[in-house]
Amino acid sequence: MSMRRGNAVIAAVIALSGLYGCECETGATSGGEVTGEQGGGGASATKQPTIGVTEDGEQIVFAGRTGARSATKQTPDRLVREPTEPDPEGGDFTLDEAVEGMPIDGQLVAEISTDLGTLFCDLYADRAPRTVANFIGLARGRRAWWDARAGIWRRQPYYRDTTFHRVIPEFVIQGGDYLGDGSGTIGYTIPFEPHETLAHDRAGRLAMATTEGRDTGAAQFYVLDGPAPQLDGTATVFGQCRPEDVVAMIARVPQSGDPDNRPLTPVRIARVLIQRVEGGAASARITTPQLPPGEPAVGRGASPGPSELRTLEGMRRRREEAAEQLRQQRPE
Repeated sequence: MSMRRGNAVIAAVIALSGLYGCECETGATSGGEVTGEQGGGGASATKQPTIGVTEDGEQIVFAGRTGARSATKQTPDRLVREPTEPDPEGGDFTLDEAVEGMPIDGQLVAEISTDLGTLFCDLYADRAPRTVANFIGLARGRRAWWDARAGIWRRQPYYRDTTFHRVIPEFVIQGGDYLGDGSGTIGYTIPFEPHETLAHDRAGRLAMATTEGRDTGAAQFYVLDGPAPQLDGTATVFGQCRPEDVVAMIARVPQSGDPDNRPLTPVRIARVLIQRVEGGAASARITTPQLPPGEPAVGRGASPGPSELRTLEGMRRRREEAAEQLRQQRPE
């Protein structure tokens, strides 16, 4: 590796751990610094039920305090990054809670659907149980998370319509921030889970992004586009994704360059679906996409509308362009 490339990687490592979750001025995309100022009068807080919807369509009701929240000034330029109410989970969320209602047989696999293809990731629940429980709980809408935009705890599929907001060839693709710029926090963190058999030693490794130390993982994750041993001991590795070509295509889309390395055209994560698959990710197959409410279904017995055709055509064209760029960058 050249000295120039080495310096770039070191800078990327520092930025990867530092930007996510920083409570600082972030510009129009993130909405700016959080102050959480309350309106005059100091409204009293009253308990109200808060309703969440899981990936399976199940409604979950939990208690929340809404009076103080309604007194909080909410504008596009003010986010409430620090929760004004306690974590409904009490800071603890188990794997049993995360997989409740799922089949008991088969390897846990995350199907990450993106604009440039689908990743299938084996999840290592036996070696990183708390991290996997958190990831599954967020994906399925069973783990409550703090929405700084609305100032409330939510229980709904977290990763739906997020993006890969940072892409660095031969290093990582990072995503899973609901604010879309890497500054989002979700009201809690999870501890580092080291395991002697899991390292940043190959492309496709799935790991939890951190903020200011290895015990500050939350929701954002990254997938390696190549070995990155300099990250060992800094973040929990909890899975392995395939195919690697999808990771490589995402890592090589046109981007803004240092320090943000943000794709010029967002790479959307349509959803993260959790399954149990006999044979694991190697045997997984793409499932029928679940469209958000109000969007027409596309599949058996249904025809795509004009807007959907434009979207599908755009996705196909982007995949072809990214694949061609990847072929040109790789030696024969």
